[in-house]
Amino acid sequence: MSKVIIISAPSGTGKSTVINKLIREAPHLRLSFSISATSRAPRGKEKHGCEYYFLSEKEFRERIARNEFLEYEEVYPGRFYGTLKNEVDRIDSEGNVAIFDVDVVGGLNIKRFYDKDALAIFIMPPSMQTLRQRLVSRNTDSPEVIKERLDKAEQEMAMAGDFDCRIVNDDLEECFSQVRRVIEFFLKSH
Repeated sequence: MSKVIIISAPSGTGKSTVINKLIREAPHLRLSFSISATSRAPRGKEKHGCEYYFLSEKEFRERIARNEFLEYEEVYPGRFYGTLKNEVDRIDSEGNVAIFDVDVVGGLNIKRFYDKDALAIFIMPPSMQTLRQRLVSRNTDSPEVIKERLDKAEQEMAMAGDFDCRIVNDDLEECFSQVRRVIEFFLKSH
């Protein structure tokens, strides 16, 4: 079984920024972004097959029934997120290490599947107030959605202890450096 890297965090904590920086600035790690599938609509400039595979709720449910997902979750009613098995196979066949940008439950499900071949990193916000400010400043969600995300963040932070390591994103460069060092150690030692 190949090694995988899981990065989870509450929405707005900076996990996508850290992952993109890792792929761009640490090519020696041979990390390849595992594109998740979702039933939500694209935000901003998101494109199918880049940030996500955008599926209808009906198609998502059909793929669940065909056992095509490594993991999935109905995060909000009718809003699914998941990892297609063929996406991980694609990355592995290219000789790369899959890096997952997933919610906490999805991250823990992938960790259970891969066990010691997975490194699960939880990125924490400095505070709930900072997280609120980040979500508002993104200007992509309604106040109701922001409230949902903050409520979910509190639940997710309660599960941080189930991850292999926890890193606070108070300063992006420091957070990136810590994540890179942990991944380098994991890939060398396993």
